[in-house]
Amino acid sequence: MRTARESVCANAVPPVGRGHRVLVVDLNNFSTFPTLAIGLLTAALRAAEFSVQVLAPLAYDVSVAAREHPERLVDHLARRMHLSTAPAFRAPRDMLRYMHGAWRSRSDPKTLQLVRDALEQRPDIVLLSAYLQHFASVAAIASAARRAGIPVLLGGPVFNNEETAQIWGSIPGVSAVYGGEADLIVPHIVSAILKGEDLLAFQGVTLSDGRHTPAAPPLRRLEDAPIPDFRDFPWHKYPVRIVPVMATRGCQWDRCTFCSDITSVSGRTFRSRTLQSLMAELEEQARRHQTKDFLFLDLKLNSQPSLLRGITAQIQSHVPGARWIGTVHVDTRVDNGLSGVELKAAASAGMRRVSFGLETGSQRLLDAMDKGCTVERNSKFIHDASEAGLSIRCTMFKGYPGETASDLEETAMFLEAHGHLIDRIRFNEFSIIPGTRIFGDVRSQPRLFPELKIVRHEAKSGRTHYWNKGATSGAYRRAKARVLRAVYEINKRPISGTAREFDGLM
Repeated sequence: MRTARESVCANAVPPVGRGHRVLVVDLNNFSTFPTLAIGLLTAALRAAEFSVQVLAPLAYDVSVAAREHPERLVDHLARRMHLSTAPAFRAPRDMLRYMHGAWRSRSDPKTLQLVRDALEQRPDIVLLSAYLQHFASVAAIASAARRAGIPVLLGGPVFNNEETAQIWGSIPGVSAVYGGEADLIVPHIVSAILKGEDLLAFQGVTLSDGRHTPAAPPLRRLEDAPIPDFRDFPWHKYPVRIVPVMATRGCQWDRCTFCSDITSVSGRTFRSRTLQSLMAELEEQARRHQTKDFLFLDLKLNSQPSLLRGITAQIQSHVPGARWIGTVHVDTRVDNGLSGVELKAAASAGMRRVSFGLETGSQRLLDAMDKGCTVERNSKFIHDASEAGLSIRCTMFKGYPGETASDLEETAMFLEAHGHLIDRIRFNEFSIIPGTRIFGDVRSQPRLFPELKIVRHEAKSGRTHYWNKGATSGAYRRAKARVLRAVYEINKRPISGTAREFDGLM
């Protein structure tokens, strides 16, 4: 079998970029480790002999936000305010949410000046990989590039959504939006733009005039993707040298009604790379960056249990002293790779933290979400993972359509019973996101959700704004307050010592 390095060489693209300069701008405002998408783009472009400059704002002391941290009382109060369902507080709550969203999505003046300075060096093209909170930044950068006569190619995880791609593609200065996995194709698209060739020859492209092509198919042979190139990132500014990596893309379960990850560019359909190519990448990245710490960004690291077992069995022989974290899905398969014995083996092999979607303590809601798990299985997993010595992080939300005060009481009781075993909980408002099953149901069959009042669908930000009339009763609000107290009691504690280096990374 070929190594990852041999695979890249065997599938290398022709030197279509020779003599051309590309400016790649990293807009990630949570840059505590390199951005995987930027590393993949850079590696593919350099393999095609483009000259690539990566602009990572953190290298120029642009401040970044922390994802999570030990909470203080002010954080608890802010969460209660953000998640308030009191009718009298609706207007000020919505105003505060709007102000917070505007602050979070604002363009950073220092970053924009850095881009303007880079444009003065006359790159041939600008590449932007964006999330939906980056609209203002993309618009400002595209405007500056347009004035300089430099084309802009935009990509990101949600631009396979036609409605969203059309809106972002209409930003003045954006030459095209690509809504697919660009690991192998990006050199050819960039070359076509620079040569003035027809971009409609590529799948997954949306042009500024609204013309577009069918969705790009998922990348099937993940081992053909290049090893990400992170050499341009400011490693000296990271608290810990952590390398992001993906062993799989998509999710084996692929059914949760609310999940937008499985509809994203790289989340469509489950695919797995070979264990050999994965180990070769870990070895190479450890050598390049003098680190032994890895963050697996897989939606579900246990989609293929044999691969997770392979990582556990081999990672220490390839990178002695390796430490790693990842996300799993606690499902009811007989073999889901998460038995107590397997979790202990993973911890012995350097796994330090595990994250999973707990969502709720109500079995009724888990069934409605088509989560494929049970409250009892979640409880056993938490106990087994804690006994193995793993730091446990959960994601949860309130407000799923049909949620009642009784459901929240069950959630509160679950957290109170398991809180001493959990290190962090990320607790949010439920979001109805375009492309998800629940979005389609709410939009096409509103009569099934009489408690929801839809205010508007916003394709630009990928959100449905709504008011849940079922969440306004006194009983619901009291139960919610109980849940939030339990969340705060968990989140205010320091993270366990074995995973402290990974705090706030997932």
